[in-house]
Amino acid sequence: MSAENDSAVGEQPASKPKDPAKRAPRGAGTASSARAAKALAQRADRPADPKGGAAPVEPADKPAGRKKDKPSARNEAASVEAASTEKTAARKAAAVKPATSKKATSERPTSKKAAAVKPATKKAAPVEAAAKKVAAVEPATSKNAAASRAAAKKAASARPALKKAAPVKPAKTAPGSRKAAEVTSAPAEQAPAAKRAKPDKPAAVKKAAPAKAVAKEAAPAKAVAKKAAPATAEGKAGMATAGPGAAKGAGRGGKGVGGKPESHAAMVRRARRINRELAEVYPYAHPELDFRNPFELLVATVLSAQTTDLRVNQTTPRLFAAYPTPEDLAAANPEDVEELIRPTGFFRAKTKSIMGLAAALRDEFGGEVPGRLADLVKLPGVGRKTANVVLGNAYGVPGITVDTHFGRLVRRFGWTEQDDPVKVEAEICEIFPKSEWTMLSHRVVFHGRRICHARKPACGACPIAPLCPSYGEGETDPEKARKLLKYEKGGLPGQRLSPPPDYPGLPAPPLGAG
Repeated sequence: MSAENDSAVGEQPASKPKDPAKRAPRGAGTASSARAAKALAQRADRPADPKGGAAPVEPADKPAGRKKDKPSARNEAASVEAASTEKTAARKAAAVKPATSKKATSERPTSKKAAAVKPATKKAAPVEAAAKKVAAVEPATSKNAAASRAAAKKAASARPALKKAAPVKPAKTAPGSRKAAEVTSAPAEQAPAAKRAKPDKPAAVKKAAPAKAVAKEAAPAKAVAKKAAPATAEGKAGMATAGPGAAKGAGRGGKGVGGKPESHAAMVRRARRINRELAEVYPYAHPELDFRNPFELLVATVLSAQTTDLRVNQTTPRLFAAYPTPEDLAAANPEDVEELIRPTGFFRAKTKSIMGLAAALRDEFGGEVPGRLADLVKLPGVGRKTANVVLGNAYGVPGITVDTHFGRLVRRFGWTEQDDPVKVEAEICEIFPKSEWTMLSHRVVFHGRRICHARKPACGACPIAPLCPSYGEGETDPEKARKLLKYEKGGLPGQRLSPPPDYPGLPAPPLGAG
């Protein structure tokens, strides 16, 4: 049997074997026919290939002398196997086609969204260019504080251009895009939408990144500028000498001598120097009310409201002669008391106050004036100023007395800007040590009554003029300023009828003496 005939037989399906009689070769004998029939029978009995192709056909037994039959059998097997592979590939291709068509259909709306984003991206292109220019300045910010300020100014100038592109927005905006809108409104809002529309094109998102970096690095630049301001030696020295109150007032400052800016520490040093100068000018400073005990000092201080200490000192001798104790004053006839204190003004209201505090001392404190601030301020007509006068001068308890003269001068000196007496007291207490509070009050009041007058201060005759930031508000000519001095500084009597022994001036005349 020839190789061509064997190949033809191998290409037929296994389920349709042909008649062996028809496949007999030409000129072959009975033995050849028998071998061919046997080979066909074996092919019919073999199972089909699981891949879907025909089962490979083994060559039939051939005579020993015919070697050309072996290559023909191999060719048959290869061709059958190739056909089987082709059929399997065709089936897989058929299964892939529906899925591919579905994906293509679902991608069409996305391409429409991407097309809607393209116009906004084109309009935002000039904004991205401006952001890149700002980003180019970023390296300079880390070198010095001056370059960081320039970068911040350029970033501020780029913001108007970014705001113009803000109205152009895509159909859907990502939730987190508002944070980036401070620097790049349009690019930051459009980038997330473009990313959803075309995942394979992240270029729009990368373009907005430099603009975000500008906003993040501009803020540290401002912090660097603040940290770059070194602490002056003056500030360090002031914190060391200012005491506990300096930490609370470290942020305050104002104008110093000559209108120049002054730190809080420098002001504290200047204030303490003024206090030392005033101590040399007024070594005899004292309370300018006549008194012999805490009760008399308390009543005299209440009467001194809205009048002068001189008028009170001229009035109290008759009052205390008639009512020397709290019990006597509490039991007095109000009309008699009013007549006695009439020269001090507001006599009806003052009568009610001094008789009320006398009754409280009698009923609540056994007729004695208490030595605590909390108890004193509960008495009728007694506030913090009156309580500090009594505590500092009758009991030796340090306190700041904020009266009209004291508040006026500390503002002129630049020690405080407050008008409320309680706030003034708190700030002045921070500047000076507690041991100086009572005498500081006397020195400042003495200076205000004698030289630093309210309407026309004698600046030309002021011993602390070089330390005063308000110098020049009054008369600066020395001769003219000297004529403005009062009391012992001007050769005139003082306010006390019975001054201390070290007082260099003359005592005040009694009431009605001229």
